[in-house]
Amino acid sequence: IPLVARGLVEISHMAPDTGHQSSRLQELENLTQSNWLLDGFSRTFRQAEALDRAHQIDTVISLNVPFEVIKQRLTARWIHPASGRVYNIEFNPPKTVGIDDLTGEPLIQREDDKPETVIKRLKAYEDQTKPVLEYYQ
Repeated sequence: IPLVARGLVEISHMAPDTGHQSSRLQELENLTQSNWLLDGFSRTFRQAEALDRAHQIDTVISLNVPFEVIKQRLTARWIHPASGRVYNIEFNPPKTVGIDDLTGEPLIQREDDKPETVIKRLKAYEDQTKPVLEYYQ
């Protein structure tokens, strides 16, 4: 699933339900004696239904962050590919714009952090998540 998900993210789609859904639900089967919090799941109506069939859901929390804030934070992110160091132009900028602080090598912006990709992903997220929010109300 990670390779499939990465490929879909790179072309502005969300990860598929089936693999993500089944792996999450399998993990929860081992947590019968404790409480748990799911971050970012369920993202689709189908996932919400499957989760409800498998477990009793007591509380659902939805954080309403304006898309413009998300877009601004993601598009300000730049990385040093060799080390994985992450910079943010707004609150963790490199000493020299576009250059890694330690190696002096150029920074890149990942495809999924580019403005046009972020906008497509947020729209897909909104379209998929709206039915989930309605389902849990």
